[in-house]
Amino acid sequence: MEKFKDLNKSFINGEWMEGLSQRRYNILNPYNNAVISNVSLATSKQLEESFEIAKNAQKGWAKTSAEKRRQVLLKVGEFLQENRNEIVEMISRETGGSLIKANVEFQLTMEIVEESTNMVDEIYQMHEVPSAIEHKVNHIHRLPLGVISSISPFNFPMNLSMRTIAPAIALGNAVVHKPDVQVGFTGGIIIAAAFEYAGLPKGVFNMILTDLEEIGDGMLTNPIPKLISFTGSTPVGQHIGAIAGKNLKRVALELGGNNPFIVLSDADVDRAVDAAIFGKYIHQGQICMCINRIIVHKDLYEDFTAKFVERAKALPFGDQLDPKTIIGPLVNERQLEKVQQIIEETKAAGVNVALEGKRIGNVLTPTIFRDVQNSDKIAQTEMFSPVVSIIRTETDEEAIDIANDTIYGLSSAIFTSDLEKGERLGLQIDSGMTHINDQTVNDGTNIPFGGNKMSGLGRFGSPWIVEEFTVTKWISLQTHYREYPF
Repeated sequence: MEKFKDLNKSFINGEWMEGLSQRRYNILNPYNNAVISNVSLATSKQLEESFEIAKNAQKGWAKTSAEKRRQVLLKVGEFLQENRNEIVEMISRETGGSLIKANVEFQLTMEIVEESTNMVDEIYQMHEVPSAIEHKVNHIHRLPLGVISSISPFNFPMNLSMRTIAPAIALGNAVVHKPDVQVGFTGGIIIAAAFEYAGLPKGVFNMILTDLEEIGDGMLTNPIPKLISFTGSTPVGQHIGAIAGKNLKRVALELGGNNPFIVLSDADVDRAVDAAIFGKYIHQGQICMCINRIIVHKDLYEDFTAKFVERAKALPFGDQLDPKTIIGPLVNERQLEKVQQIIEETKAAGVNVALEGKRIGNVLTPTIFRDVQNSDKIAQTEMFSPVVSIIRTETDEEAIDIANDTIYGLSSAIFTSDLEKGERLGLQIDSGMTHINDQTVNDGTNIPFGGNKMSGLGRFGSPWIVEEFTVTKWISLQTHYREYPF
């Protein structure tokens, strides 16, 4: 951790710069509120300057060779790998995630960087398409989009930042990036240090440590960026979409989820419990893909619920830096208090408690509600915590209807002994991703990652992200003089 502690500044035009705001911010360890670092916040003027710098730098970066861009990304990967132990510790310390979660996040980040090295050849490639006009040749080119505005969240900050930044830079774009300042090191500072080490030209990547009080909608309304990439809550995503639509900007939005985990009548209960425990409780449920509702066929309901409760009750909790810990702290006290209020409201509404959690400092142990109706408020609320609802269903077909009865459509999962049936039913779930005989928390660099309905717009992952981060250009060549009708 000490290696990065002094880099507690914004990174603008290739330089580490103090924020010019009069306000400062304490980055805390959410387990004990110990101060990791005190950072100065960047101002709206510094943000505007960053966009201008990125605009100018992108013109030169767009002209670099594919090999040059590849070498920069390879060096980024080299830096991350050489500093793996310190980075994993910082991910855990800053996010409150267990060491298991921190290692998963690090590995996902490395895979993104590696996959991005394969994208560098995607721009300036021309392909020819036929023309109905005699002696016309049609050439289709793919060009860099320009400057991208990147905003990342607190839960998987390094992974969810890099999945925008690395492909954008691989494809000849420049980036202005704002991590959640709560996780400024893993969401921004370490990434900036990696690109500095890699020799990325100044201004191609700019990272500002700031908050909404300082910059307002500056990441959205600035006229320079051509695309806004955001991972976070649906209400904020709707706000971004409204501004982007008004200004005809592209968006890549991964938003909230109310992810169903369906246990069909022919499922292996023990295997389903194994998967559900992981898919619910990795990172205390603070993942957009985490299981929010468990929908179980009536024939397996009691067996599944009893086993799931016993497993959840036994999960080790406490200091996230302890290798034995599975349940660490929620990200801050505000989030913890919000979840506790929903728990109390749900109990007051008469919903049955199968396992009552407890608060120990900033840690909330698992809370499980059973016999939940899908119309209950808790079943329609993204909990982002170790709180889950178990819903009984009469038939397998009804389970699919219940799964779809939500405004969200990010991830989902089905457990069954019949894979063919599982895939058929999976296609009936209105979500961007469905996993058969697995849990809902899955990612990959070569898959179309994203959601339907209120869970977002666009897709991350190669090659889908290439389409998002580039512009297609048609050039026609009239090889012989064309005769016109007038």
